[in-house]
Amino acid sequence: MTATVTRPTGTATDVAAPHEPAPAPHDPHPSHHDEMTHAEILRAMTGLMAALFTALISSTIVSTALPTIIGALHGTQRQYTWVITASLLATTVTTPIWGKLADLFSKKVLVQASIVVFVVGSIAAGLSESVPFLIACRVVQGIGMGGLTALAQAIMGAIVAPRQRGRYSGYLGAVMAVSTVSGPLLGGVIVDHLGWRWTFYVCVPLAVIALFVLQAQLHLPTVKRAVSIDYWGAVLITVTASLPLLWVTFAGTDFDWVSGQSALYLGATLLGAVLFVLVENRAAEPLVPLHVLRNRTAALVILASVAVGISLFGAATFLGQYFQLALGKTPTTAGLLTIPLMAGSMISSIGAGQIITRTGRWKIFLVLGGLLMAGGLFALGTVDHATPVWHTQVYMGLMGLGMGALTQNLVLAVQNTVDVRDIGASSASVAFFRSLGGAIGVSALGAVLATRVQDNVVTGLSALGPQAAAAAQQGGGTGTLDLADMPAPVRAIVRAAYGDATGRIFLIAAIVAVVAFVAVLFIKEVPLRTTVSQEASSPAAVEQAVAGAAGGTAPAVAQAAIPPEAPEVDEPALSPREAEALAVSEERRTGRPSARRDTPVVIEYDARTAGSSPARRDAVAAGRHRYPRRRD
Repeated sequence: MTATVTRPTGTATDVAAPHEPAPAPHDPHPSHHDEMTHAEILRAMTGLMAALFTALISSTIVSTALPTIIGALHGTQRQYTWVITASLLATTVTTPIWGKLADLFSKKVLVQASIVVFVVGSIAAGLSESVPFLIACRVVQGIGMGGLTALAQAIMGAIVAPRQRGRYSGYLGAVMAVSTVSGPLLGGVIVDHLGWRWTFYVCVPLAVIALFVLQAQLHLPTVKRAVSIDYWGAVLITVTASLPLLWVTFAGTDFDWVSGQSALYLGATLLGAVLFVLVENRAAEPLVPLHVLRNRTAALVILASVAVGISLFGAATFLGQYFQLALGKTPTTAGLLTIPLMAGSMISSIGAGQIITRTGRWKIFLVLGGLLMAGGLFALGTVDHATPVWHTQVYMGLMGLGMGALTQNLVLAVQNTVDVRDIGASSASVAFFRSLGGAIGVSALGAVLATRVQDNVVTGLSALGPQAAAAAQQGGGTGTLDLADMPAPVRAIVRAAYGDATGRIFLIAAIVAVVAFVAVLFIKEVPLRTTVSQEASSPAAVEQAVAGAAGGTAPAVAQAAIPPEAPEVDEPALSPREAEALAVSEERRTGRPSARRDTPVVIEYDARTAGSSPARRDAVAAGRHRYPRRRD
């Protein structure tokens, strides 16, 4: 097999192309010639998807079971909120830590460790005899969930090129969407038939299966380099993320929203954020690389991720309770009524991923996703206790379509702008801010919901007499409302109060979703890379590959482009169609106008012998497209 290089004299030089590329010694990061095949990726993704599904579904599976859990453990309204918020908060503050560790240590070992942590937390939660112990177990679960959330994205970014990542991102997005919205359904079935403790036990077998599948199918190179963990950054990011969640939990109950205590919480949050930025600027291995956040695409993606987190977790948490408390449905029926949200998310996530892989266009799905999500939430903002169920389901379907198109493609957008060395931290940063948005959403929307329900109940019961109004005030303070034991007139007032208040929180979430829509409008669409490594698709990498082919150290490539400024290379005769194809391919790869429309220079492979050779396959893996062959 030979590669023909056109020189200034017009003579051809034959260069032997070895069958195996020569990797750089001691390369700590997998290069393009180490990329996994489609079958290998699917096998590894099976374990990742199983682990991610298990972790994410545990965030929402308790939402349907929570009234039963709090009643059985004699909990209060404040504890009710923190059973969900505790796991979200732990996930939020540990996600960037796991992501940074993924850039320093073996991703395979880390993802297995996170599964073990999650399993331990799940078993302990199922054995809980008090709400405080349950909250502590949910924190342990959240730590494991943070690892799975960050490492699933980081591992995919390390084994799949951005251009092909849309396909696999669609699969992960579908898992995230299905697990998030199917949690209430599964939780309702389990509570009705097995009891609330099994909402925690059911996650354990699937997590163990995922552990063994990953051990057998996931093969990644071990990263060995100097380790410098940003401990101060970890402490500051934990405190800074926790303070606003504590504020929205206690404000309005223990103290006023506008008060000295509120100012203290917000001031401490601002101070923590400033100190965190200062520490990260000085850290040798920062927890959140600020150069990634300075990237315009990354900044806009993070802003959109916060808004998506508020909307996504808020919907999954409060829709099931709306169906139970406002409409009087059973836990199982309430879970079944969330199917339109689940179906819409799954369809749009998988469909968008497949289309992106074929076309390379991804921004349109961010824009459409933001529009559909905001529109669906505005529609849900109109619901009350008398809204027909099918109306609510249509609105949920619209919201699901938007969420599915947004969630994974936001990660894809930011991963396409950073190199493989920063994929772990950048992916974790996006996941961190999405989880932070979810934690804030559950806490803030839950506080608004509780306040509105209490006010509506007091107003409604005032018509029944002073004693009923006093009883309602006391019930709102404890946060416990046992509808089954209430007289029919009182029960009707409470259901109406809850249904009317739920529409208000979706209206607030819709306003936040508009922020996500505006953010994605300003994201610049950059052509997706065709390699895992950013350098492999750069003009410098192409020039290096050409030099290697001339020196006999790299395989011949199918019409690999030489930079136009190389003075020693002459122009071969190309047909207009070949020149145009070459220019278009380069423009898609680099995102810049091609100068080759004026000076198209190529290296050719022997079309009669190199059609399916290892050399050509290596060239394609390196990010150099299969350009049209020259006609003899």
